[in-house]
Amino acid sequence: MNYFSSDFKLGILGGGQLGKMLLAETRKFDIQTYILDSSKEAPSQFGATQFFIGDLMDFDAVYQFGKQVNLLTIEIENVNLDALDKLEVEGLPVFPSPKTLRLIQNKGIQKDFYVANNIPTSKYKRFENLLDLKSDLDNLQLPFVWKCTQFGYDGTGVKVVRTASDLENLPNVECIAEEMIPFKNELAVIVARSASGEVKTYPVVEMEFHPEANQVEYVLCPARISDAVAQKAQEIALQVSKAFNHVGLLAVEMFQTQDDEILVNEVAPRPHNSGHHTIEASYTSQFENHLRAILNLPLGNTASKVAGIMVNLVGEEGFSGPVIYQNIEKIMAIDGVTPHIYGKRETRPFRKMGHVTIVNEDMKQARKIAEEVKNSIRVISVWS
Repeated sequence: MNYFSSDFKLGILGGGQLGKMLLAETRKFDIQTYILDSSKEAPSQFGATQFFIGDLMDFDAVYQFGKQVNLLTIEIENVNLDALDKLEVEGLPVFPSPKTLRLIQNKGIQKDFYVANNIPTSKYKRFENLLDLKSDLDNLQLPFVWKCTQFGYDGTGVKVVRTASDLENLPNVECIAEEMIPFKNELAVIVARSASGEVKTYPVVEMEFHPEANQVEYVLCPARISDAVAQKAQEIALQVSKAFNHVGLLAVEMFQTQDDEILVNEVAPRPHNSGHHTIEASYTSQFENHLRAILNLPLGNTASKVAGIMVNLVGEEGFSGPVIYQNIEKIMAIDGVTPHIYGKRETRPFRKMGHVTIVNEDMKQARKIAEEVKNSIRVISVWS
C-alpha cells in the first residue's frame, strides 16, 4: 500500500497536545488526518484534515469514526476497546492493537503482566475498591503509593499514603497499593516498534518531578547515570516492548534503586512527555517514529544530536481562566530555547499548557538554562 497517497486517511483517537505534535509530522507526508476528541476546544482541531467531536469511551463514536479511516492510532489509552476489537476483526489496522491496550489500560492488569513475564517491578496488591484496601490496611506497609487502576493521568489518580487519614477523600474505585521505592532516579526509555518488527530505542532520559504536583518538571537527555545502568535500562525496556508486542511507541518509565537495580513503574503505548525533547534534540522525533512504525516504514535514527532538556509549562497556582504566557520573550532571547504552546485556552493550577526545550552541547549548561526558563516564564491568567 502506498502510504504517501493523498487518499490515505490516518485516524487518531484523541486531540490533545500529543495529537497536535503528531500532526506537525504528518504534514511531511501526503496523507489525510482524521481526529476524534470529546472537546471542541481540543488543541488538534486546527491541524487535522477532519476534526470530529465524540466520546472516546463511547462504542458507536469510536466505531463510526474508525469506519472512515485506513489506519487507526491513539494519543491516549482511555478509548473504547470493544469498538477497536470490532474494527480490527473487520480488517482495519489498529496500532497499538486493542489486545496490547487491554494489558496496559488497567494498571492492576499491567502490574500482573510484569510479574507473569518476569519483568522487574515494585511489590503491589490489587483491590476491588478503596473499602477493601482500608480493611486490609494492617497488612500493608506504610508508606505506600495508592493508584486508581484506570483513568489516572498527570498526577491525578496517584497518592502517597503515609497514614490512614491519607485515604480519606479518595474515590471508592478499583486500585492498587504499591511498595514505595526509595529510588535514586526516575528514568524512561522510549521504544519504537514497527508493524514488521523493526525495533529501536531512544537514549535513556532522567525525570525530575515536582514535589507536590507529582508531575514531571524536567526531562534530561542523556540521563546522568553510568553506562552500565543505562544499558540495563535499555535492555529491560526492550524486554517490556517484546512482551507487549506493541506497534508504535512504548514509553517505559522506571525506577533506578539505591543499589542500581531497574524496576519498571508503568508504560504508555504512544508518544509521551518523556520524549518531547526529541523534536529538537534527536535526528528523528518520537512523533515521526510513531508514524513510521504504524505505517510500517523504516524507523528513523533515534540518536541525540545534542543534549536536550524539556521543561513542562504548567498553570501557576492561584490562577484559573484565559491563559497568558508571561515573559515568553525573555526565554526566547536565550540560545537553544524553543517553546511549544499547546493551545489550551484555559489555565488552571498544574494543568499542562506547553513545554520548552533547551538544547546545548553541555548538559550542565542546559540544566542551568532550564532553571532560568522555569523561573522566568509564568503561565497565568487575567483572572486570579
